[in-house]
Amino acid sequence: MVNFGRVITAMVTPFKPDLSVDYEMAARLANYLADNGSDAVVVHGTTGESPTLTHEEEFELYRVVKKAVGARIKVIAGTGSNSTATTIRSSQEAEKIGVDGLLVVVPYYNKPSQEGMYQHFKAVAQMTKLPIIIYNIPGRCVVNMLPETVARLARDFPNVIGLKDSAASVEQTKRTAGLVPAGFTIWSGDDSMALPMMKVGAVGVISVASHIAGKEIAAMVAAFHAGDVKKAEALHNRLLPLFNVLFITANPTPVKAALALIGLPVGIPRLPLIEATDEEKAQIKTVLQALGLAK
Repeated sequence: MVNFGRVITAMVTPFKPDLSVDYEMAARLANYLADNGSDAVVVHGTTGESPTLTHEEEFELYRVVKKAVGARIKVIAGTGSNSTATTIRSSQEAEKIGVDGLLVVVPYYNKPSQEGMYQHFKAVAQMTKLPIIIYNIPGRCVVNMLPETVARLARDFPNVIGLKDSAASVEQTKRTAGLVPAGFTIWSGDDSMALPMMKVGAVGVISVASHIAGKEIAAMVAAFHAGDVKKAEALHNRLLPLFNVLFITANPTPVKAALALIGLPVGIPRLPLIEATDEEKAQIKTVLQALGLAK
C-alpha cells in the first residue's frame, strides 16, 4: 500500500500576470513544499482552483509536478468532479501520466444519495488501479458522505484507501475511524481541526497552511504521534491565527497572498475568485510577521 504520509499540501496553481498557468513556478513550489515538511502534494484540488482549469492544464500540471519532485514526495491528482464519467476519464489520464494517487471529491451540486455516492466511487475505483482518497466536504458539496458509506467503500474496494475529512465534526471523524477497516487512513481536511481529529483517529492533515508553515505543522503532527500531546497543543495554538487568517475569504485567495509575502509569487486567483483586498493582505501580513514567517 502507498504511504502518503501525515502532512499533505493541497497545492495552489500558480498563474502568470495574464492568468495562464505558470508551470515553472508550479515545479518550484512543489520542490519548496518537499523541502518544507510535506510528505505529498495534491495537485488540481480546490486549493488548486480546479473549477477554472481546463483538462489540458490539469494534465500538464500532473506531468510537470511529478517530473519536478520525482520520488521525493508523492503526487496526488485531484481528479474528482460531479460527473462520474469525467472523473473516470481524468483518473485514467492521471494514471497514465504516472501520479501516485487520486483525491476524488464527493459529487457536488447534484446532491446524490448515499447509494449514489457509493455507486460513483465504485465506478471510479473499478476503472483505475491507483489508490483513491475520498474527499468529503459538505460545505462545498452540499451533501455529506456518512461514516457507514465511507466504511462500505473501504471494505469493498482495496484501492479506496483514505478519507480527506472536511466535515468539521470530531464526532463524525470518530465514528468513521471506528467503522473503517485497519489500514484505512483519515486526514483532517482543515488545518484548524487537525489536532482535534488526530485525537480521535486521523493521522494528519491535508493542509493549506503548510504552504507557509510546513515544518511547524509537520512538527506538530510528529509531536502528537510521539506522545507529546502538550507540545502538539502548544504548536497548534501558536499556529491557530495562521489557520484562521488563511480562510478570511474564499480559499485560495489568502494563501496566494501569503505566498507572495514569503517570496513565492504565485499570482492571483482566476475569476470568479478575486485578489485579496489591501485590508486582507494587511491582516495576513500581521499574522505572518507575528509568527516570524515574513518580514
